[in-house]
Amino acid sequence: MTTNFEGGRNIALKVPPHQYDDTVRFYRETLGLRMIEGHEPAVGFHFGANQLWIDRMPGMSQAELWLEIVTDDMDTAAAHLEQAAVVRCDEIEPLGPNFRGFWVSSPSSIIHLVDEKAGAW
Repeated sequence: MTTNFEGGRNIALKVPPHQYDDTVRFYRETLGLRMIEGHEPAVGFHFGANQLWIDRMPGMSQAELWLEIVTDDMDTAAAHLEQAAVVRCDEIEPLGPNFRGFWVSSPSSIIHLVDEKAGAW
Protein backbone atom coordinates (compact mmCIF):
# COMPACT_ATOMS: atom_id res chain seq x y z
CA MET A 1 0.00 0.00 0.00
CA THR A 2 1.51 3.32 -1.07
CA THR A 3 0.18 6.83 -1.03
CA ASN A 4 1.57 10.22 -1.86
CA PHE A 5 1.69 12.88 0.87
CA GLU A 6 2.67 16.51 0.36
CA GLY A 7 2.72 19.54 2.58
CA GLY A 8 -0.43 21.60 2.16
CA ARG A 9 -0.52 25.35 1.92
CA ASN A 10 -2.40 25.94 5.20
CA ILE A 11 -0.75 26.53 8.56
CA ALA A 12 -2.94 27.12 11.60
CA LEU A 13 -1.70 28.87 14.70
CA LYS A 14 -4.10 27.99 17.53
CA VAL A 15 -3.81 30.75 20.13
CA PRO A 16 -5.34 31.13 23.61
CA PRO A 17 -7.64 34.15 24.01
CA HIS A 18 -5.17 36.06 26.20
CA GLN A 19 -2.59 36.03 23.37
CA TYR A 20 -4.88 36.32 20.35
CA ASP A 21 -5.08 40.11 19.77
CA ASP A 22 -1.34 40.62 20.26
CA THR A 23 -0.59 37.71 17.93
CA VAL A 24 -2.83 39.07 15.16
CA ARG A 25 -1.31 42.53 15.65
CA PHE A 26 2.21 41.05 15.38
CA TYR A 27 1.57 39.52 11.95
CA ARG A 28 -0.56 42.42 10.68
CA GLU A 29 1.32 45.45 12.03
CA THR A 30 4.79 44.42 13.17
CA LEU A 31 5.54 42.14 10.21
CA GLY A 32 3.11 43.85 7.83
CA LEU A 33 1.84 40.63 6.29
CA ARG A 34 -1.08 40.99 3.89
CA MET A 35 -4.36 39.70 5.31
CA ILE A 36 -6.43 37.09 3.47
CA GLU A 37 -9.80 38.58 2.64
CA GLY A 38 -13.14 36.92 2.05
CA HIS A 39 -12.99 34.34 4.87
CA GLU A 40 -14.20 36.51 7.74
CA PRO A 41 -14.51 35.99 10.64
CA ALA A 42 -11.42 33.80 10.12
CA VAL A 43 -8.15 35.73 10.32
CA GLY A 44 -5.42 34.69 7.93
CA PHE A 45 -2.28 36.10 6.36
CA HIS A 46 -0.40 35.45 3.13
CA PHE A 47 2.74 33.67 4.32
CA GLY A 48 4.88 33.18 1.23
CA ALA A 49 3.44 30.25 -0.71
CA ASN A 50 1.39 29.34 2.36
CA GLN A 51 -1.57 30.72 4.26
CA LEU A 52 -1.22 31.34 8.00
CA TRP A 53 -4.53 31.14 9.87
CA ILE A 54 -4.76 32.44 13.43
CA ASP A 55 -7.53 30.86 15.48
CA ARG A 56 -8.71 31.97 18.93
CA MET A 57 -8.93 28.79 21.04
CA PRO A 58 -10.70 29.11 24.42
CA GLY A 59 -9.41 26.63 26.96
CA MET A 60 -5.85 26.55 25.64
CA SER A 61 -3.00 27.81 27.81
CA GLN A 62 -0.37 28.11 25.08
CA ALA A 63 -0.21 28.38 21.30
CA GLU A 64 0.00 25.33 19.06
CA LEU A 65 1.03 25.04 15.42
CA TRP A 66 -1.13 22.83 13.18
CA LEU A 67 -0.12 21.81 9.65
CA GLU A 68 -1.91 20.55 6.56
CA ILE A 69 -0.92 17.47 4.59
CA VAL A 70 -2.60 16.68 1.29
CA THR A 71 -2.91 13.38 -0.53
CA ASP A 72 -4.31 12.10 -3.81
CA ASP A 73 -6.04 9.12 -2.22
CA MET A 74 -7.74 9.61 1.15
CA ASP A 75 -8.71 5.97 1.65
CA THR A 76 -5.20 4.67 1.00
CA ALA A 77 -3.73 7.46 3.13
CA ALA A 78 -6.04 6.65 6.06
CA ALA A 79 -5.18 2.95 5.85
CA HIS A 80 -1.45 3.69 5.59
CA LEU A 81 -1.47 5.97 8.64
CA GLU A 82 -3.54 3.48 10.65
CA GLN A 83 -1.12 0.68 9.78
CA ALA A 84 1.75 2.91 10.90
CA ALA A 85 -0.03 3.43 14.27
CA VAL A 86 -0.40 7.18 13.74
CA VAL A 87 -2.73 8.65 16.35
CA ARG A 88 -5.98 9.90 14.84
CA CYS A 89 -7.60 12.75 16.75
CA ASP A 90 -10.75 13.79 14.91
CA GLU A 91 -12.40 14.97 18.12
CA ILE A 92 -10.16 18.05 18.44
CA GLU A 93 -12.02 20.13 15.85
CA PRO A 94 -15.09 19.28 13.76
CA LEU A 95 -14.48 19.42 10.02
CA GLY A 96 -18.09 19.29 8.95
CA PRO A 97 -20.04 16.49 7.33
CA ASN A 98 -19.01 17.33 3.74
CA PHE A 99 -15.29 17.81 4.39
CA ARG A 100 -13.18 14.85 3.28
CA GLY A 101 -10.32 14.79 5.73
CA PHE A 102 -9.22 13.94 9.25
CA TRP A 103 -6.83 14.98 12.00
CA VAL A 104 -3.71 13.09 13.12
CA SER A 105 -0.90 13.80 15.56
CA SER A 106 2.80 13.37 14.89
CA PRO A 107 4.96 11.65 17.53
CA SER A 108 5.89 15.13 18.80
CA SER A 109 2.21 16.10 19.19
CA ILE A 110 2.01 18.40 16.16
CA ILE A 111 -1.53 18.24 14.77
CA HIS A 112 -1.93 17.65 11.03
CA LEU A 113 -5.01 18.00 8.88
CA VAL A 114 -4.94 15.28 6.23
CA ASP A 115 -7.15 16.08 3.27
CA GLU A 116 -7.45 15.54 -0.45
CA LYS A 117 -5.32 17.66 -2.71
CA ALA A 118 -8.37 18.76 -4.68
CA GLY A 119 -10.21 19.61 -1.45
CA ALA A 120 -7.46 21.72 0.11
CA TRP A 121 -8.93 25.00 1.26
